[in-house]
Amino acid sequence: MKTFFNHRLAASTPEAARAEWLDIVEARHELWTSISSEKEELIRSFLNTTNLEIVKRARPSSFFNFQSAAVGNLFLTGARLFTGSFESAIYLLGSITGVPSNVSVIPAINSNFSHHICAGLRDGTSIVGQNSISHPSALPNNLPGGEDEIDGPMSPTTFQRKTFEELIMHDSVEDANLPGSLPTLRKQYIDFHKSDTEDLPSRIRRIWYINPYGQEIRPSPNRKALAALGNSQAVIYSIGSLYTSIIPCLILKDVGDAIAAPGIKSKILILNGSIDRETGPASNPYCARDFICAISNACGTSRGDLRVDAANMNKYVTHVIHLEGEGTPKVDKEELKSLGIETYRVYGRKNPEGGMLYDGKALTQALESILGREDKGVVRRNTLQH
Repeated sequence: MKTFFNHRLAASTPEAARAEWLDIVEARHELWTSISSEKEELIRSFLNTTNLEIVKRARPSSFFNFQSAAVGNLFLTGARLFTGSFESAIYLLGSITGVPSNVSVIPAINSNFSHHICAGLRDGTSIVGQNSISHPSALPNNLPGGEDEIDGPMSPTTFQRKTFEELIMHDSVEDANLPGSLPTLRKQYIDFHKSDTEDLPSRIRRIWYINPYGQEIRPSPNRKALAALGNSQAVIYSIGSLYTSIIPCLILKDVGDAIAAPGIKSKILILNGSIDRETGPASNPYCARDFICAISNACGTSRGDLRVDAANMNKYVTHVIHLEGEGTPKVDKEELKSLGIETYRVYGRKNPEGGMLYDGKALTQALESILGREDKGVVRRNTLQH
């Protein structure tokens, strides 16, 4: 099941991706081989719901591009269309894949509509949309009316013209975009490689939500997510994109209050094993304290405070688990100790694409060491071996 839902359709051409999609919908694809017949028919029914919606919206001037589409996302779309609830779609996927009953997947925002974010940089510029912040696609070199190929960097005028031409292509797709919505939000982001993206011109200052027209909004959080935080004794900020995955959840109203509540004893940051576009630029990469500041300020924003002073950072982060090696964020243990934040170094392996990768057993041991301690005043060690 994991292989099936993690699978992405062909990235080579739209035609190849569409052909593979039809093979899956018609149960002719090899991905179905190890899936039982009753689950196959159940899954196919929701994939067909997605397919029906795509066919209904097809026009001579527009078609759905299946390139690199994730089968799991296509299933969730069909389940949401059928049930009218994103939460129900997640529950159905969890039931089919056998997620244990004591594990809950709760969306931070429970809505059938898209929510967009914007990043404000320290140099005063803004970047609109999750993909533009994290992994912008390269502009195609063969747009209608333009040169067939451009070697080397483009001038600002050429870049603006090519962007305009590409957006005209996207605007011709009926029903795809709201009239007057921001150009960046109308752009497709199919061809990208996160390891190849250019650095941001300066660090990110803050993240906020916007509507399709660029106006700042404050969406309400899922009350179930707040209830789950209220019943928790620990919060773990996991590995991932800091500004496009973690912080958008933290800036929602009341989330900061829930995390700062005294009932949550451990607030653990698992530090990324490498620096990415969001935590750069390479000339000034994030250190552990920068990650903690970003998380603390996001929680503070949720509570109406744009900045959290150093003395209050341990209200939101109490422990940091990290790797040590080339390409990893630097950790000043003494500095964090002075802030009331404990550090745990675990061993991992080198990532061929840069940075380090966590060892699963070592990471589990570190988490158990933090969560299993009865005496909060005793620090066992900050280096864990396996």
